[in-house]
Amino acid sequence: MSAAHPPPAEPAGPGAGDAVRDRARGALLGLAVGDALGAPAENMKPSQIRRRWGRIEGYVEDDPAGTDDTEYALFSGLLLAAHGSALTVAHVEAAWHRWIADRDEGPFRGAGFSERGTLENLRRGLAAPISAQHRHAWSDGLAMRAAPFGVFAAGRPAEAARLVAIDGTVSHDGEGIYGGRAVAAGVATAMVATSTDAVIAAALSVVPEDSWTARSLRRAVGAAQRSRHDPGITRLGTERAVRSAVVIGGYPWTDLAPEAVGLAFGAFEAARGDFSASVLTAVNMGRDADTTAAVAGALAGALCGAAAIPETWAAAIGPARGSCLPSMAGYHVLDVAELLVARGAGSVAGGGAAEAGARDSAGDGASAGAGAVVSTAAGAGVRDGAGVGTGAGAVVGAG
Repeated sequence: MSAAHPPPAEPAGPGAGDAVRDRARGALLGLAVGDALGAPAENMKPSQIRRRWGRIEGYVEDDPAGTDDTEYALFSGLLLAAHGSALTVAHVEAAWHRWIADRDEGPFRGAGFSERGTLENLRRGLAAPISAQHRHAWSDGLAMRAAPFGVFAAGRPAEAARLVAIDGTVSHDGEGIYGGRAVAAGVATAMVATSTDAVIAAALSVVPEDSWTARSLRRAVGAAQRSRHDPGITRLGTERAVRSAVVIGGYPWTDLAPEAVGLAFGAFEAARGDFSASVLTAVNMGRDADTTAAVAGALAGALCGAAAIPETWAAAIGPARGSCLPSMAGYHVLDVAELLVARGAGSVAGGGAAEAGARDSAGDGASAGAGAVVSTAAGAGVRDGAGVGTGAGAVVGAG
């Protein structure tokens, strides 16, 4: 996409080894932890956060839980685990209908404006990409669910960006798609990288150089780097510098994809990928804090692995409650991480041939994909009472 930022070399696809599995678990658990840490500070200014809690250094609620960020990431992760690199817009649209739009489960709770606009269009009979033609197609709703694509395509940022754009065609357009591509490519590279530099280069390589997303990302990262080399700057000063680089003062919408993605990568760079510092920097900058912290957590978790996440933070993450997507109740991010590692390894080893064969033998590929994933899930076992084999068998066959 950008001559100034050529895509980094994509290493040979990793197998489902312990290191890759740990990073996959770190990415999705990091997303959920960041989401839960940031949720209380969502839509707040840093000054409001400080007045209420001082500086947030951990959970500030007695019963922390993920929000729509975690539940939509689960939804997209399960769909990707079913179809792998054979994922199509038709698969995504069918899953949105079956597991969200066509369900009679009361009001659609806790969703962002982009998701509400998409559901309204789908329920009116509009198909993708027209379903994404609403007033919030530029939101961070795709970026918040993009991490699973990076986990699946570990070490293959271009493939991660391609797949997340397919997923996003139903709900997003323009900058909304670019934000998702940047996050997916960043996580894909973080899964195999050892530095933040490679992760940032990968994110910039898959979005247009003159896009708002690319500009915000460069500005936030630049501010973080300058602050890090300033011996006199404080932690608060760094957060102010990163925030000032991308936030439009006084603008009411906090869910802008270019802003949220910029803040997340800025926090990640300011912390040089350290998990706790990345997430807490994102949380304390406010704005769409659950999403920025979820993205920063996914990037840092993929780079450092699950072991880098504080045990007390990780222990608070249980199966999803279905507070936003009732169909996701009972699923755990760690089980979805296992599914994606297994599916991603098979995709690399088979060069897509296995996926094509399953698709041919099953018509639209849904049944074969689900069968492969459910057998993998059974090996992962049951976590906290969440029926992985039973539940995943129902959901991943969608579409």
